[in-house]
Amino acid sequence: MKGAIKQMGLRMLPFSDAASPDLPMAQLLRLSLFQVSVGMAAVMLLGTLNRVMIVELSVSAIVVATMIAIPVLVAPFRAVLGFRSDTYRSAIGWKRIPYLWFGSLWQFGGLAIMPMGLLVLSGSQATGPSWAGEVGAALAFLLTGIGMHMTQTAGLALAADRATEETRPKVVALLYVMFLVGMGVSALIVGGLLQNFSQLRLVQVVQGTAVVTIVLNVIALWKQERMAPMTKAEREVPRPDFGLVWKEFAQGDTMRLLVVIFLGTMAFNMQDVLLEPYGGEILGLSVSATTLLTAAWACGALGGFALAANRLALGRDAHRLAGGGILVGLLAFTLVIFSAPIGSPPMFFVGALLIGFGGGLFAVSTLTAAMALPVQGHAGRGLALGAWGAAQATAAGLSIFLGGAIRDLVTLLTANGQFGEALATPATGYSAVYHLEIGLLFITLIALGPLVRRRMLTGQAEGSFGLADFPT
Repeated sequence: MKGAIKQMGLRMLPFSDAASPDLPMAQLLRLSLFQVSVGMAAVMLLGTLNRVMIVELSVSAIVVATMIAIPVLVAPFRAVLGFRSDTYRSAIGWKRIPYLWFGSLWQFGGLAIMPMGLLVLSGSQATGPSWAGEVGAALAFLLTGIGMHMTQTAGLALAADRATEETRPKVVALLYVMFLVGMGVSALIVGGLLQNFSQLRLVQVVQGTAVVTIVLNVIALWKQERMAPMTKAEREVPRPDFGLVWKEFAQGDTMRLLVVIFLGTMAFNMQDVLLEPYGGEILGLSVSATTLLTAAWACGALGGFALAANRLALGRDAHRLAGGGILVGLLAFTLVIFSAPIGSPPMFFVGALLIGFGGGLFAVSTLTAAMALPVQGHAGRGLALGAWGAAQATAAGLSIFLGGAIRDLVTLLTANGQFGEALATPATGYSAVYHLEIGLLFITLIALGPLVRRRMLTGQAEGSFGLADFPT
């Protein structure tokens, strides 16, 4: 009877078999809290704050885009961070926990000083140098970005270390889901708290988020890595050279896959700094209503996970699923574009939902492919997950900056009548970015094609995945 109940649980619960003797379910769920905190910070940076700065605080979109894109400065180093945590040597034997802890401190510090920097940036400054706002806001975004990258890279690598070969894909998928859950839940809470917007309320919400993130991360990392004391001689052994390890790692289809991840992430994320301002400026939505767009995006991403689970269970190729996510993205951006001339907020929300769905399907599929990247020799899980995260984060930051800059440039040109009277509307700048994203999606399909064709010719498969691998 007990065995029958256990088997029923394995069939019904998506992540019931993600646990292992070395990583029980209670510890796995506790460890996943670091993804919740990173999701909360992502909502603040990419959702709420860019809308507040542009609409409520009247900050130029290109300045906002620059601030939000600042964390991209450290994104390419995620692979280095992962490699360093792979080879880190301490007296007590910890590798991941030090990076997870200091990443939490960076993230907390950035969010703690962020609201003051934003208020000074908007002109609410009684004394001090004129550049204080720009420097303060830039420092806040940089600290938060460093913390997010370090925390997420070390946390994913720690989870991959503790999981078995059989449960590792399930564990990483669960952590990715928790990131989306953190985004969705925090978007709902932050949207409700900012319904009656004021500068004081903004300070309370952002600094409250900083406190919650550090608490969640401390709970997550507590007793998650065993102590394995090392001798002085062991600690003094030279580390392997990163350049040589990377050269060993970046063979075969690895670089093409990273290029696909980079292009696809740019295509799906260029709208991050513009989607909520688009709803507020063009469709007249409130702060609370536009914040719900992030929740809609997260729900769509979870739907993409469910479809990926079904298709992977049927033996579908992960690269083909990534192509399906790109096709959904084409439809999504078309709906967002046409919601302005039609004046339809429901169509806009459906478009945001499908952006999340297509982006989630693409991200899950590329994550599945990245899990199969070679990690022989000195290349560890930290390097593989760091390379995947670096490609995504770098593309996201660059696309965010380009999105804001292109929107401002096109808006300026249309205001001067460069494109004629018919296009001299605020919606034209946003529409230009969405059309560019559609073009990038087509380019991503072209780059993805050889990976699909090569696997068809060689008959390679991604491996067996069941419904427990991804949420259903």
